[in-house]
Amino acid sequence: MLYLIGLGLNERGISVEGMEIAKRCKRVYIENYTVDFPYPFSGIVHVLGKDVEVLNRDAVEGLEFLEHARKSDVAVLVYGSPLMATTHITILDEAQKSDIKTEVIHAGSVFDGVSETGLQLYKFGKVASMPAWKQNFTPDSFMEIVKANQSIDAHSLILIDIGLDIQDALCQLEESAKKHEVKLGKLVLCQQLGEKKQKIFYKKFKVLKEEFTGVRKPYCLIIPSKKLHHVEEEYLNRFS
Repeated sequence: MLYLIGLGLNERGISVEGMEIAKRCKRVYIENYTVDFPYPFSGIVHVLGKDVEVLNRDAVEGLEFLEHARKSDVAVLVYGSPLMATTHITILDEAQKSDIKTEVIHAGSVFDGVSETGLQLYKFGKVASMPAWKQNFTPDSFMEIVKANQSIDAHSLILIDIGLDIQDALCQLEESAKKHEVKLGKLVLCQQLGEKKQKIFYKKFKVLKEEFTGVRKPYCLIIPSKKLHHVEEEYLNRFS
């Protein structure tokens, strides 16, 4: 049996059900390549009282751990909600194709956390992901999603690639916006949602670019709709 268990947004975010299942599984893995964890794994190890093996990108994509799930109960712990990344859907799909039973234990995710901005969830459009740019690889197609959202007056949530610092992310955002002729006004910056040290800022892009460094990971950016409901606008201004 394979269990995909969400850890929620902080060290105590895992559900009672998820904790009970993980404790009785013969093998427990934790996936760490789709997000910058805001806390060390030692706390999870201590609570479970058993060894936890870290799955890097190669291990996740190799799917070798599925072989253990054929013979015994295996848990894969995932930050946030376990099906937020397409990678985890692939794991479920491959397991089911191999006749391995699966179960998903859900938890809080960034999609829950962004509601604390005051922006109404049903007014968000498609989610965009910003990859880290490399030499000769500067994808900016995520900005097409932003443009499509703006055309229907929807908010745009931009998830930031693992390892990408805030200043690099803002530079990439600026270049992409210029290329796609998107005007950057006031943005929402969410830092470590669900953690005690979470912070939400609502600032002009210029202010973020000139003054914000050392933002704690994980973080995300939101480009609000140009047409804010008066309740949204009033609540957002608390973070100005």
